[in-house]
Amino acid sequence: MKNAAFHTLGCKVNSYETEVMMQKLQEKGYHIVPFDEAADVYIVNTCTVTNIADRKSRQMLHRAKQKNPDAVVVAAGCYAQTGADSMEKDDSVDLIIGNDRKSEIAEILERFLAQREENRLSSAGSEGGGQADKTLGGSTLTDIAHTSRYEEMQLKQTLEHTRAYIKIQDGCNQFCSYCAIPLARGRVRSRGAEDILREIRGLTEKGYREVVLTGIHLSSYGMDFQGGKASRSALFDLLEQIHEIQGLKRIRLGSLEPRIITEETVRRLKALPKLCPHFHLSLQSGCDATLKRMNRHYTCGEYYESVEQLRKAFDHPAVTTDVIVGFPGETEEEFLTTKKFLEAVEFYEMHVFKYSRRNGTAAAVMPGQVPEEVKAGRSDILLELEKRQSEKFRSRYIGKCAEILIEEKKTIRNREYFLGHTGDYVKIALSARPKAAERGRLQTVSVKEFLTGEILLGDEVCRTPV
Repeated sequence: MKNAAFHTLGCKVNSYETEVMMQKLQEKGYHIVPFDEAADVYIVNTCTVTNIADRKSRQMLHRAKQKNPDAVVVAAGCYAQTGADSMEKDDSVDLIIGNDRKSEIAEILERFLAQREENRLSSAGSEGGGQADKTLGGSTLTDIAHTSRYEEMQLKQTLEHTRAYIKIQDGCNQFCSYCAIPLARGRVRSRGAEDILREIRGLTEKGYREVVLTGIHLSSYGMDFQGGKASRSALFDLLEQIHEIQGLKRIRLGSLEPRIITEETVRRLKALPKLCPHFHLSLQSGCDATLKRMNRHYTCGEYYESVEQLRKAFDHPAVTTDVIVGFPGETEEEFLTTKKFLEAVEFYEMHVFKYSRRNGTAAAVMPGQVPEEVKAGRSDILLELEKRQSEKFRSRYIGKCAEILIEEKKTIRNREYFLGHTGDYVKIALSARPKAAERGRLQTVSVKEFLTGEILLGDEVCRTPV
């Protein structure tokens, strides 16, 4: 039996694909061990969304080779796709697997190991000898940019025991001027509804109570069905079918484009009691001029209207977002316009990113590149705003009842707690006592106070959720 270790960087799509790769290797007899332990094979599922992600990907590949120089070190994922040329010259990387071949990892590894052994034997009687092809079974950038095939995967279990991330879509056609992901992931490919439903039914039968639908550009789900005419309807049709699965308690959505939120789509969402009132609407900037340079196809006014539609339909929904600071050409006035807009919307959480220059994108060659120290200062200002807004949202629960899905037991300040999330993704801790809440159970709690800066404390006294 060989040992294999995985490390995942980046998004939930990568996390899902890592779990599928683990499953494929386990089926071939591999034993999965932690990444910091000795292994025969190390697989790093890389990310390329920023320069920092590239650097972390390289660092983890090098760390793996240092851990065991004789191990096979595999680079998979987005940075492996866009940075394949440099990885072919990197002695720490033995094998590169393209983004559309991850489900074939076991077969690709077998072919690679067989080729490497053949090369070793042939070189034993001669000077030198060839090396196994690093891109054996991998995809070139051209291949993935033109593929129309969704890579079928079927997950039987996940690393989490109560919540499962379900990949329903890959690729992106938006080509935002700052983003390299379309280069790494290719065009939109959607997964068939029956395949998705079969996977969710199987996981629900094993005790999973919540699913999170995820994709590279979730709002584009189905746009490649029926000649692109069913895009908006397909996602909501799918949600309604998932809602009918017996035993499933919660459905959570990944990141959405604000344009998909309309009076009609909100009406359909509201009709699904299992849907969590937690909506991540990608913003990127609160300034129309910056949005236009980013090639984002909406205005701040349209975005605000989408948020208002959700708040009219749902009682205090959690609205979260992403914001980029220091985009090329962003003046101090534009930044302050963004800050004012963020204050007006009042998000539950904001993921704040400093603009990262990505080769091959339109923004990489734009004039007015913002100095790093200016980006850092603007990021700090928005992170402080995020902290205040998030605390305000969480504090609304104090003195009220809330329903949480118990997910794990954890020690905090030398005391054991059960931890779970509300439907709008607020984390609440419940004191661990004999016969108390069990993992996977929906539990109604009375919220007392803040336990830490991001976790509320509750107890078992309420009978009705908030």
